[in-house]
Amino acid sequence: MTFEQLFSSASMLAMLGWLILIFLPRRWGWLMQIPALFIPLILSIVYSFLIARYFFSAEGGFDTLTNVQQLFTHPGAALAGWVHYLAFDLFVGGVIAKQADKIGLSRLIQTPILAATFMFGPFGYLLFMIIKPIMVRFRANRVNHDSGEPS
Repeated sequence: MTFEQLFSSASMLAMLGWLILIFLPRRWGWLMQIPALFIPLILSIVYSFLIARYFFSAEGGFDTLTNVQQLFTHPGAALAGWVHYLAFDLFVGGVIAKQADKIGLSRLIQTPILAATFMFGPFGYLLFMIIKPIMVRFRANRVNHDSGEPS
């Protein structure tokens, strides 16, 4: 398989996971395992193969920005970096979706958070970490209000 074919295959696999997370109206237990665990596991295997095969033959390293840029001029190392992003962003998206469902966060609010995680990884995670405590507090105040307890 060529680097381009592997790039396309890994990207399409990750996209399947994001489609499940974002667009399916319900997240059944077994179905949630596909984007949250199974696809990131497959991508992690691909990543591990790429690192084992190409990392040590590529010039550069992680000690300076210049060396990182040089490292990613090697197609195998660049592909490994891309697969790394795909795996981790999808895994984090799965964690966000599970926690968001648990706290009762509306799918309308989840969708832009998950889309931001898909496109910009840590930014989407940051959005969720800002919104999550607000939502938890809002729900707690609502429960206290509905039960007649002071908030």
